[in-house]
Parts: sequence; C-alpha cells; structure tokens
Amino acid sequence: MPGLRRDRLRTLLLLGVLLAADLYFHLGPRVRRRLRPRERPPGCPCAHRAATSAPRPAARHVPPAEPDGGGPGSKLRALFAHPLYNEPEKPPLLGPEDSLLAGPEALRYYRRKVARWNRRHRIYKEQLNLTSLDPPLQLHLETSWIQFHLGISRHGLYSRSSPVVSKLLHDMRHLPTISADYSQDEKALLGACDCTQIVKPSGVHLKLVLRFSDFGKAMFKPMRQLRDEETPEDFFYFIDFQRHNAEIAAFHLDRWEVNPLYCDTVKQVYPHSSSGRLLNIIDMAIFDFLTGNMDRHHYETFTKFGDDGFLIHLDNARGFGRHSHDEVSILSPLSQCCRIKRKTLSHLQLLAQADYRLSDVMRESLLEDQLTPVLTEPHLLALDRRLQTVLRTVRGCIEAHGEHSVVANGPTGQSAPDSGPT
Repeated sequence: MPGLRRDRLRTLLLLGVLLAADLYFHLGPRVRRRLRPRERPPGCPCAHRAATSAPRPAARHVPPAEPDGGGPGSKLRALFAHPLYNEPEKPPLLGPEDSLLAGPEALRYYRRKVARWNRRHRIYKEQLNLTSLDPPLQLHLETSWIQFHLGISRHGLYSRSSPVVSKLLHDMRHLPTISADYSQDEKALLGACDCTQIVKPSGVHLKLVLRFSDFGKAMFKPMRQLRDEETPEDFFYFIDFQRHNAEIAAFHLDRWEVNPLYCDTVKQVYPHSSSGRLLNIIDMAIFDFLTGNMDRHHYETFTKFGDDGFLIHLDNARGFGRHSHDEVSILSPLSQCCRIKRKTLSHLQLLAQADYRLSDVMRESLLEDQLTPVLTEPHLLALDRRLQTVLRTVRGCIEAHGEHSVVANGPTGQSAPDSGPT
C-alpha cells in the first residue's frame, strides 16, 4: 500500500508539472496576446468608415472588380482596359444544356422554399402567441442571388463584366438578416443530421448560414486571427486557422506530390487525357500557390456539364497564412506536367509588368472591400514574389520541352502536342 500511494503521488506530481508547463508556454502567451491593447495602424482606412454612419452608395452597373472612382492613375482600371481583359469571355450559349439551371424549374423550386419558410414562420408565431406586422416573404425575379444562379453556365460561375456580382455584394452588406443557422456540415458534426448525406464534413471552425430578407443566403466565418498574425512554422496545416480575410482576398485575386513522373500517369487517365480538366487543375494550382493554400484536397465541378466543366474554387480560408514562406510543392501540377494555357500565361506575364503589378492592382481592388484592409502589406508583396516563381517554372518547362509542347493554345490544349516525360 505505501508503494501504491507513492506511485499515485508521482503521477499527480507529473500531471501538475505538465499542466504548469502548458499554462506557461502555451495558454499564458495566448492570454497575454488577447489582453494586449490593439492599436489601430496609422492611416487605417477603417477609421474614416467607423466615424461615419452614412450608408454606402448603391453599386453601379460596372464590372465587379473595377473600383468606383478610380482616377487616371488607377492600375486596376488600366489592367481591365488592356486588350487581354477585353477579349470575349465565353462563346454564346448554344442551348438549355449550357445553363446550370432551367429558369422556370428553378423559380418553382425557390417559390416552394419561400412558401415553406412563410408557413413555418407563421406556425412558430402562433405557437408563441406572437403578433407581427411583417408581411410574408415574396420571391422577386430581379433579386440579385436569383439572377446570379440563373447566370451560371458551362463557361463559369459568372463573367467578369457581369453587373449581378456587384449587386450581390452590395445586397450582402446591407440587407437585413432574418435567420442564422449552422451549416449542414456543422450539423453533421454535432449529430443533428446524417453524416453520410454530407459531401465534405469539415471540421474545426464555426461556420453559420445567414439568410437575408430577400431569401438569399451567405456563409459566415468569424474572425479567428489578426491580419498581421502569421501561421506559426510548426503548425500542421490541417489544424491551421481558417482565415476570414483569406476568403475575401481569394475572391479579389480570382477576377479571375513528390513523384516527378506522377503526371505521366495522370495524363493517361480520363478525363485528364482528352478534356481541359488537367489544364484547369494546373490553373487552380497556380492560384493556390499565389495564396499559399495547401488545403486543396479535392476539387468540385458541376456534374451537369460533364468532364469539360470548369472547376469551382471553393474553400480558400487557409490561404494567406505565411507571407514569409512559399510552399513550392503546391505548384507540382505545373512543374511535373509542364503544361499551361496560353491565356493564363499571358495574364501572368501582364501582372508581372510594373504598370499592372499584381500587388498594386490587388491593393487597389481590396480598398473597395467593406473590411479593408483585408491583407497586410507583406502578403501583398508575397504575391509578386510568388508570381515570379510561377513564371520561372514555366520558363524552365519551355527550356526543357519547347514552347509548342508546354503552352496550350486552346481551352482543352488539344492543339499542343504531348509534353512527353517530365
């Protein structure tokens, strides 16, 4: 018995030491950072916004990435005036099969959802003996989110010149929120619904679905990390924070494996062997490298458009974590396959020129965002550095295989010969 008591005492002492070490080295610094007074950086654009309660003017019908009031010296305005950004963005629709949603069927579906919402809301008020003068929700065809949904086609979620995106962003800022709920994957993790029915149960960060007064919905991700706080070097990326500002910055940037022979196998497998899928994956890899997003485990497409459908750039919240580190492995699809669309390469080369420098046009575009400043200056400058890395990778491919083999002339790249072993 005395020996057993001594063992218990040693165990308690060991647990106490571990707890003290955790408090000192882990929890203590985090608490001190939380309690440290936060000073607003000098010249912060938010200071003026916080001092005035005047509503922002309604969005004009201009391309969504083009800032209102850009003067003659605007690099962003000059960029979108360049011939590369004035080419036809997509061929004309050939038929109903080119649209994601059939208009009449989609509207009937949305009307049923609105009717069900109104019915449930009425029952809820009756049960609680509540009275309200608010009229039932109505579905209007001109609502921005409906027009956005009906505009999704085989060629993309939206065209850069679409005025609907600008209106949609304005509505999300200003429309009243009528409900908030967990997302479907959050409910799955909480045991509220069948996990087998969830496409991708994600994990460790709160996400809410907000419903607006026009019955549109948006995903809300709370702020978890300061803009100037870098991801620690020893963080495994699966447990890294999902950053709210990374999703916003990815929208602005978008307007637009260790086996070096792995691509040889991929190129023999359908649909990568005959469609534009492989070139689209390489485009996405370049985008993820610029943002520093290592969390792209898979990609999504609309099944209606088959193997030629575009890739959807969902879930960018783990981007822009470390401005001081460039994760070159993200570029593996480009460096291993040595293929790139000519249009993509032309745009990247343009953004490397001083008159259209990527960091400058991103900085200007982000100034129009409601949460500006979205990215800190080191993250903006990292975009220029990473862009040069992409271009060096392409140059290395061209030196090894020739431009005719690396640069694909069409959207599917069928006019360019196979690059052979890489």
